[in-house]
Amino acid sequence: MFKTMRFLFAFCLSLLFLTDLSAQKVYNVMDYGAKGNGLTDDAFAIQKAINQCCQEGGGRVLFPRNRVFMAGPVEIKSNVELYLEATSVLKANPDESVYRLSAFGANEGEGMMWLYASHAENITIGGKGTIHGNGIAFMGAELSDSYELKPLNPQTFDPRPHVLTLTDVRNLTIRDVTIREGAYWTVHLIGCDGAVIDGIQLLNNLKIRNGDGIDLDHSKNVRIANCYITSGDDCICLKNRREFEQYGSCHDITVTNCVMTSRSCAVKIGSENMDSIYNVMVDNCIITASNRGIGIQNRDEGTVTDVTFSNIQLDCRLWSDVWWGKAEPIYVTSYPRANGNHKDANWRFPKGQIEGRCGEVARIRFNNITATSENGCFIGGDVPGKVHHIYIDNMSLTMNKTTQYEGGVYDKRPCKGEGFVRGKVYPLHFETASNIYVSGFNVEARDFPGFGRTGKTVKCDHVILTRIILNGEPLNVGVNDDGFI
Repeated sequence: MFKTMRFLFAFCLSLLFLTDLSAQKVYNVMDYGAKGNGLTDDAFAIQKAINQCCQEGGGRVLFPRNRVFMAGPVEIKSNVELYLEATSVLKANPDESVYRLSAFGANEGEGMMWLYASHAENITIGGKGTIHGNGIAFMGAELSDSYELKPLNPQTFDPRPHVLTLTDVRNLTIRDVTIREGAYWTVHLIGCDGAVIDGIQLLNNLKIRNGDGIDLDHSKNVRIANCYITSGDDCICLKNRREFEQYGSCHDITVTNCVMTSRSCAVKIGSENMDSIYNVMVDNCIITASNRGIGIQNRDEGTVTDVTFSNIQLDCRLWSDVWWGKAEPIYVTSYPRANGNHKDANWRFPKGQIEGRCGEVARIRFNNITATSENGCFIGGDVPGKVHHIYIDNMSLTMNKTTQYEGGVYDKRPCKGEGFVRGKVYPLHFETASNIYVSGFNVEARDFPGFGRTGKTVKCDHVILTRIILNGEPLNVGVNDDGFI
């Protein structure tokens, strides 16, 4: 009996010893001078905790509960976990003058960095607390469905802080936290490899322009899952910005089990794309009250290929012209962007040029889509052969006018020439595209003003439609230059 008790005691001690060895070292920001009163800028103390954590081989930088940590710019470093306990808040300093690190390098026209990391690895941002971008503090006057942007001085410098700017980070995890009210882009991954974004609530103010949710920029091997996102601009956007061309293409991306609302496009690819985007899967998502549901908006020389959207429930509605989109549930386009001088000093175009071109969009698949909208699907390109091999299989579209905004318009912005296509409202509108295959398309559109029956084609080649049902009646559909008959 005594030997047994001695054995159990020694065993328990060994377990405690092993647990202690594996425990993560904690760096409480309060121990480094943070006040957590919501008034004092705690950036210096937070940075001090992060620096020591990194220097000592990594651990957890803790933001304790029931505190508001107001802070200016902070750099996150390798092997550091930022952990926000429930009821803790990390909030952006509303003083525009503290933001002087451009989120886009030499291009200072697209906002500054707040929380950022560069050339790092093994970074985690987690906990049940809140990261608050203090977005309204950086806005101008409030309008009916947006905020005005403040005048810029100088015109090439925009002081609005992005929430998280993560550049060339390997093995990145963002989990469980709530992120609120970004003043500009919210989670921006640039050249990242191997990222997981899981279970976060990203709750941007729907009236804040440029308030993107998650932007994947030249990034690869990224998994986004189980997130709830509301954003004035795009909820999830894939792109290849010219400022970061050294990081190559954007590919091998999955988005699953997300719920999204946007005043622009809920899931978008583009418009900035100077490289290639491919191998993308978006599945099992819900989109509500958005100005556009699923969009491929190619406006640069890059290509978009091999993308699948499946098992998506969405509803769209019209908003004002401040926001891109006209309630198109599905939108697949490639048009060259408009020439001109923008606040970003023509970073939209290849160096030394003020005119661009747009690349191929091909092998795009839509499966099992259920949509309600004030508009129909739009697929188009600028020249033949640019947009091709587009597949829509098993889609149900209910067309229902729910707002007072003008209907009968498709939105091609940003593009050369007229940005809007006006006329009747069609469930399917194809313009200068080829090899389009639609099978199992069910439309309900009774008493819809300006309804154009089933669809319209303009300069299209090889459009195949089968199993088309309009208001419960199967149609034998053919295609000519005027549309579907």
